[in-house]
Amino acid sequence: MPALSPTMTAGNIGAWQKKVGDTITAGDILVEIETDKAQMDFEFQEEGVLAKILKEAGEKDVAVGNPIAILVEEGVDIAPFESFTLEDAGGEKAAPSPAKEEASDTSEPPSAEADTTPPSKGPTPVAQESESTGAKLQLSLDREYTISPAAKTLALERGVPIKEVKGTGPGGRITKEDIEKYKLSAGTASRPSATGPAYEDKPISSMRKTIATRLTESMNQSPHYFISTSISVSKLLKLRQSLNASGEGKYKLSVNDFLIKACSVACRKIPAVNSSWREKDGVIREHKTVDVSVAVATPTGLMTPIVKGVEGLGLENISAQVKDLGKRARDGKLKPEEYQGGTFTISNMGMNPAIERFTAVINPPQAAILAVGTVKKVAVPLDNEEGTSVAWDEQIVITGSFDHRVVDGAVGGEWIREFKKVVENPLELLL
Repeated sequence: MPALSPTMTAGNIGAWQKKVGDTITAGDILVEIETDKAQMDFEFQEEGVLAKILKEAGEKDVAVGNPIAILVEEGVDIAPFESFTLEDAGGEKAAPSPAKEEASDTSEPPSAEADTTPPSKGPTPVAQESESTGAKLQLSLDREYTISPAAKTLALERGVPIKEVKGTGPGGRITKEDIEKYKLSAGTASRPSATGPAYEDKPISSMRKTIATRLTESMNQSPHYFISTSISVSKLLKLRQSLNASGEGKYKLSVNDFLIKACSVACRKIPAVNSSWREKDGVIREHKTVDVSVAVATPTGLMTPIVKGVEGLGLENISAQVKDLGKRARDGKLKPEEYQGGTFTISNMGMNPAIERFTAVINPPQAAILAVGTVKKVAVPLDNEEGTSVAWDEQIVITGSFDHRVVDGAVGGEWIREFKKVVENPLELLL
């Protein structure tokens, strides 16, 4: 099992792209490996013949370094390997416990000093009899299903129960076509069984474990404080409309693209916010570039792909990168370096008109995150010679979450002021 990211300690086997007897050349995709953040293709870098597959598609939590297949030189007879077992290949080590494997992977990889010693081999799980029914309890491996990211997204959109779909892909993998062909049984799909439980237990994925660990760590260790303000975006929306009209279809800027750029401007003016807490090194690291992590909702959980060097990018470039990173995040195709190492995070829920404001949890070791609500029309009083009149202004409510170990309250307030200034005068973004 290869280590496909700095924090990977175990992985799940997806579809094998080669079968026993196939010749492999350097660069060929051998098998799909599911990590805690993405489904990735494992490109083999040696030549030979696949003599035996030791771990079939669907195997879960295979520790890094454990044998998964046997490769022999071309011309070697593979027949003797037909009865070759995992024990013949040296056996396997148990995957690390969740507490050890869930390292810092939403922001930065762990330091080189981290303990990477694998645990000792644990007992093999066996099925036990249920006291209530006398039936055999299923292992978690038997309850989970291999499914492509695109199929998983489609299943969530259509409400298709994955456990009822028969996979036709390699190794029984569920494909997008299987989801499209699935038809709900009339009258039974939405009605629970009269004798069955009124709930459904869903296995906790590796990604969900990581999110839980990271957010708990952030709330327990980072002393959060919050600053909110309303910002007028009327000028920004007019500028956006004008730029999109002049783009002739080459680009389509979103409000979030402008806000990402505004974050970089504010971070450059108040660099203390563009910093991270490094207790092990005894320092607060002030970053010279602004790498903005953009929160993206995916079918398997929240991810934060990074737009790097935002201070040197134009709006068109930012827009293109956000669209590309967001799509690949939802498809589970991001590389580790594309979601590790950001210096500041923005989380925008403005596309949901019900979300006026919210607070976000800091993405450690970063020191700040910005939460953005939806655009609302607000009545604003105007004083003139004839008295007071009312005009309508389009506004958003933003809330900054700051780590008080790094950013003092007054400094957080200065950052909010700089951000508000540039958003309400968006032509400054072009300077």
